[in-house]
Amino acid sequence: MIIESLELENFRNYRNGKFIFSPGSNLLYGDNAQGKTNLLEALYYCAGAKSQRAVKDREMIRFGESEAHIKLLVRSRDIPRRIDIHLRKNGSKGIAVDGIPLRRASELFGTVKMVVFSPEDLNLIKSGPAERRRFLDMELCQLNRRYVKELLNYNRALLQRNKLLKELSFRSELMETLDLWDEQLVAAGIALMQSRAVFLEQLNEICVEKYASLTGQKEALRLCYEPNITEERYAASLQRSREFDLRQKATSVGPHRDDIAFYLRQGQGEEMDLRKFGSQGQQRSAALAVKLSEFALMQRESGENPVFLLDDVLSELDTDRQKQLLKSIREVQTVLTSTGMDNLLQDGFQISKKFLVKMGTVTEVTEEESA
Repeated sequence: MIIESLELENFRNYRNGKFIFSPGSNLLYGDNAQGKTNLLEALYYCAGAKSQRAVKDREMIRFGESEAHIKLLVRSRDIPRRIDIHLRKNGSKGIAVDGIPLRRASELFGTVKMVVFSPEDLNLIKSGPAERRRFLDMELCQLNRRYVKELLNYNRALLQRNKLLKELSFRSELMETLDLWDEQLVAAGIALMQSRAVFLEQLNEICVEKYASLTGQKEALRLCYEPNITEERYAASLQRSREFDLRQKATSVGPHRDDIAFYLRQGQGEEMDLRKFGSQGQQRSAALAVKLSEFALMQRESGENPVFLLDDVLSELDTDRQKQLLKSIREVQTVLTSTGMDNLLQDGFQISKKFLVKMGTVTEVTEEESA
């Protein structure tokens, strides 16, 4: 998978612009708050119609404008693809692939494969369960088109059940329909849980090796799916919690409350819960291992290299972790942001193209100019 070019119009702080990328490493550098992350956001949006920042679409439209456009040209298995996205402040977005409009934004998943790594991702282990569920959903949607449908089905059933729970407080005659939504929720939830379990088992196999490499084989990391409820007890637990759910007007059990557990063993000692007891260094090593494993798994399952987006993450890593990360991305297309390039040059990392970003304007910098 190779990004060839990106065109923006009224996206974030960019009025317009076209950027031609190298199939190697592409560095976006400049001071903070100039628009480097905005470019990565536009790229990642083309992979799943969602921002890695978890913001609303209208927030990505340039201030004072009513619409924004993104056009991305990529090459997948030597076949050119074009993604056009039209964001509207007062309407739904429009997405087309190769000139053909998509009926649903979810149909975009799998067209472009990218892995984004930002300073926020370093907090994946110590953040709350919602962030880890978001990680699960975003990565699985890129890997597995079936999961996209499973997630949509579950979210739809959950939304309808919660809506019904609110209505029942003043329309008790609707109680009979609650059983129907329970059945749909359980069926959709079990499908979701099964896909998540398989994904985390695959990710764990790779992550064990990645983490061991990062720590010189001194520590062992294990990822474990932590479902809110088991498949066997799902229906019964939903029934038992009904009275509580009616009072709270929300569904209290199900995969919308799942989590990922991270267990760490040092030497021959007992495992500890890294989320609760790990040091910041251990948590960051685990987050880095997860991201490298995510890339390797996507590479294995799709049969081609994803594009790696690195958003100023090197400044958050110590020297050893920087070297491990840079070593892992030498042979793939990378778009990375930084306030400078000193660390990259010190590590002998080959930069194919350099772009200076200043106040929403991007200028390609030649070797002579950057020398």
